[in-house]
Amino acid sequence: MERFTRARAGAHGAAAASPGPFVHDIHWAGEWRSAIGVAFLLFTALFAVDAGFGSLDLTRGALWTGLAVLLFVILRPPRVSIRPGLLSAGGLLMTDTVRTDFLVSVRWYDGVAQRMVLRDTHGSRVEIDPAVLVRNPAMWHLLDMDTRASIQRGTLLSGVTALQQLAQHIDRETAQTVFKVSGLE
Repeated sequence: MERFTRARAGAHGAAAASPGPFVHDIHWAGEWRSAIGVAFLLFTALFAVDAGFGSLDLTRGALWTGLAVLLFVILRPPRVSIRPGLLSAGGLLMTDTVRTDFLVSVRWYDGVAQRMVLRDTHGSRVEIDPAVLVRNPAMWHLLDMDTRASIQRGTLLSGVTALQQLAQHIDRETAQTVFKVSGLE
C-alpha cells in the first residue's frame, strides 16, 4: 500500500509526498477476525448439517465453501488509513486514495449503513464508514485539519455541513465516553 500511495502522491504533486504520521483504524483487525469467524461459523454449520443428513458430497462441500468465502468478502471491512494530506481505504482488490487537503465535496449518507464519500480536486473518490472516524480520534484529528485547509483554499464547495454534523457526533461520543469512564453517567 505504501508503494501505491507514493505513486499517487507523485501524480498529484509534492505536497502529498511530504512525510507525516500514518494512522490506521485500530479496530480493523478485530473486525477482520470477526468476518473470518462468522464465515467459518456458517461454513461449519452448513457442513455439519449436510454431513448429519448424509447428503454431503464434493459438489455440496464446494458450494458451502464458496458461500462462506462470499460471506467473508461481503463482511470484510476496508482498511482505512490517513496521514497529512491523504486518506486511503483499501478494499479487497484496490486501494482508493483521496487528497484530504484538496477536497471538493464531502457527503454523509445517513441510514442503516452510514457512508461518507470524499472527493478531491483530482477526481479521486473514497467511501468510508464515519464510525471509523468516531472510533479513532487521531484519524479524525488529521482529517479535520486537512478539511480546514480545503476550506481555507476554497476548494471544499460542498459538505461543510456534513463535516460539522460529524464533528458534533464525535464530540457527543467523546463526552459520553468521558462520562462513562469517570463514573458520571
